[in-house]
Amino acid sequence: MAVDKMIEEGRRLAGFQTVSSRVAYSNPWTAVREDVIIHPNGKQGLYGVVDRSEFVVILPLHTDGSVTLIQQFRYPVGERMWELPMGCWETKDNVDPGELALGELREETGLRAGEMIHAGTMYQGAGYSNQKGQVYLARNLTRGATDLEETEQDITTHDMPLAEFEAMIARGDIKCMVSVAAYAMIKARGLL
Repeated sequence: MAVDKMIEEGRRLAGFQTVSSRVAYSNPWTAVREDVIIHPNGKQGLYGVVDRSEFVVILPLHTDGSVTLIQQFRYPVGERMWELPMGCWETKDNVDPGELALGELREETGLRAGEMIHAGTMYQGAGYSNQKGQVYLARNLTRGATDLEETEQDITTHDMPLAEFEAMIARGDIKCMVSVAAYAMIKARGLL
């Protein structure tokens, strides 16, 4: 996974210098890189960076005002999580985010979107990762069959009123920060 040229330029403009970089661990989905850096104040430091492919997160909004969530087991935290559909295609380079959003929505929920509105960009964990995400609102939905990957076989799909989704956030039932942040971004932009 190559370091984005804009990220490198941003570091340089902020006064950071990368002395060396080495991949400490890598698999098809994630790489962990260790960078020796010089801070703007001249002090040497060490940064661990998690490299991941760009992802998308989609809020599917039906004409009746309901939304579709998924629920799946998340191994790192040991529990089933309520989430908006999301994902990345680790095995393909230069994927158009809109195409990725349509594909992830179809794979995980079986929904096809007649309209996909880009709502913004976010970083999942800018303190430790360079993974960038694109947020979409999907409308004009039709339902078809899902196309779950082998590792997604436990995903279940749930339609619910938008008010119930908001109540789940308020109660703390939705713990996925990407889902909550995407919802907040879409709502703040007046798209709901």
